[in-house]
Amino acid sequence: MAEAERIIGTPDIPEAAGAEPEHTDKSAASGERSDSPGTRDPSAPDEAPGSDSDSGSEEKAAQAERPRGKRRIAVLFSVAVLAYALDLGSKIIVVAKLEHHEPIEIIGDWLRFEAIRNAGAAFGIGEAFTVIFTVIATAVIVVIARLARKLYSLPWAIALGMLLGGALGNLTDRIFRSPGVFEGAVVDFIAPKGFAVFNLADSAIVCGGILIVLLSFRGLDPDGTVHKN
Repeated sequence: MAEAERIIGTPDIPEAAGAEPEHTDKSAASGERSDSPGTRDPSAPDEAPGSDSDSGSEEKAAQAERPRGKRRIAVLFSVAVLAYALDLGSKIIVVAKLEHHEPIEIIGDWLRFEAIRNAGAAFGIGEAFTVIFTVIATAVIVVIARLARKLYSLPWAIALGMLLGGALGNLTDRIFRSPGVFEGAVVDFIAPKGFAVFNLADSAIVCGGILIVLLSFRGLDPDGTVHKN
């Protein structure tokens, strides 16, 4: 009987032995799948979400600010050069054609061109303080030049350009016209009825100043920052 059980049970032993390699092959296959390129290793460090996109957006913002700053500085000096050229050209014509001549009526008695020399500030104010106004004009030019480095606002560029051109126009008169350096009299020629005589530089200064006041009330800074009250 024992001999019969031994003979019958011996074929089952190779099958059991052959089952282990099959199990081992499955484990190896599953191990290969876990090492495939698409599978993430849990021990690998986590990547910071959005780090690439944040750095890319910062670079784009920096690139957008550089040309914008250059354009505003170009606007500032373009407006200043235009205001200065118009003022200087008009004064040359007035001195050559109107000085020591009769005034020219433009709109009857309401507006006429009359050449006069003004030792004071705009609209004939403070004629006894010529040197002081010269120093003030120089200081204004220096301040505007410093602001130009952080100028990103187009309205501010226009306002400061008018202010700069007007200040340069009157400062040129004070330096190069008689009676002496930094004491020269400014040429004025626009004479409305019942109002002080002025020139184009005075007009540019006043318009630029009014625009600056309006921009300040609206909360707009020269660097483009808007303050909401």
